[in-house]
Amino acid sequence: MEKEQQFKDRISDYLIPRIEEGFLFDELSDNYLNRAGIGDIMKDVPVPIRRAELDQGLSTLAIARNMAYVIGCDINFRYAENYKAYILRTFTADFVKPLINEGVDLAAHDSYEEACILFRAAILLDPENRDAFYCYGRACKDAYENGEGEEYVGRFKAESLETFEKLTLKAPDYDMGFYFLGFGYINLGLYIKAKLTWDRFMELSEDGELRAEIRGLLDKLTEPCKIEEGYNAVLSGRYEEGIAILSDYEDDERFNTWWPLWYYLGVAYKGLELPEEAEQRFLRALQYSPSNTDVMGELVEIYDACGNEEKRLKYEKKIRIVRENAEKDREEKRAAVMPGLS
Repeated sequence: MEKEQQFKDRISDYLIPRIEEGFLFDELSDNYLNRAGIGDIMKDVPVPIRRAELDQGLSTLAIARNMAYVIGCDINFRYAENYKAYILRTFTADFVKPLINEGVDLAAHDSYEEACILFRAAILLDPENRDAFYCYGRACKDAYENGEGEEYVGRFKAESLETFEKLTLKAPDYDMGFYFLGFGYINLGLYIKAKLTWDRFMELSEDGELRAEIRGLLDKLTEPCKIEEGYNAVLSGRYEEGIAILSDYEDDERFNTWWPLWYYLGVAYKGLELPEEAEQRFLRALQYSPSNTDVMGELVEIYDACGNEEKRLKYEKKIRIVRENAEKDREEKRAAVMPGLS
């Protein structure tokens, strides 16, 4: 049984090592396959056996649980389709319910990655299960809020956001999907999307406490949404309109430490061929985001156009150093996660 496609998997680097650490693999006997009537899906397919359970009997339930754990760690596991077919044929989709319950218990005890593994398995086995998506989004959110490292946080944050987006599409009348999705958009500075998402939550929810919380947050989104309109105007090439909106916030202490404010003003002035104005804004952006290679790249283009070779070389060097350091950090993290492969 071959997989038809590879799925995008942001967080597998943090989960797959648990397979090597916790499992051995062996094939089921032909006699067992014939008795169980699963030869068509499990012939020549190795099954996972927990190292800690080598001295115990391998029950049908244990096999299924181990399979679920493995595909939860690695959604692109070579035998994922075989494992799914075995579980669903042997236990039906009802097997998902105890997976979700166990995941909830793990998350309650701060074992967020373990919880993610079980929720991922539940989604693979029952792609329409609302509870599996909701719990997975929550577990990813808990993981990045309690995790360390920019890449780790970024991957789990993106996974959580995408999961809640999928949840709102699958369950458009489920208020809590919109509740958490709004926070995901806020974390990315997508204030207009957050407002629209929370407006939908307010239409759906009857929870007085949560409604009061979101109502207060919506009241604070007026100015950020206006600033985002300015960003969007710049991105659309409407530079003068963008400057008219964003320049009102240059002296506003609530927002003038936001590096994107200065970055998009710089892009707008650069688009209007006002390099000195653009340079000033890009330099301000770097004050609040010192390692931002996008900002540095804009400065390189400005200095190249005006023939300032010294400053062009300065920022080209900075870009190179930042990228080299970022790659070193990624290599160190990969080595820490999968020491056997370093």
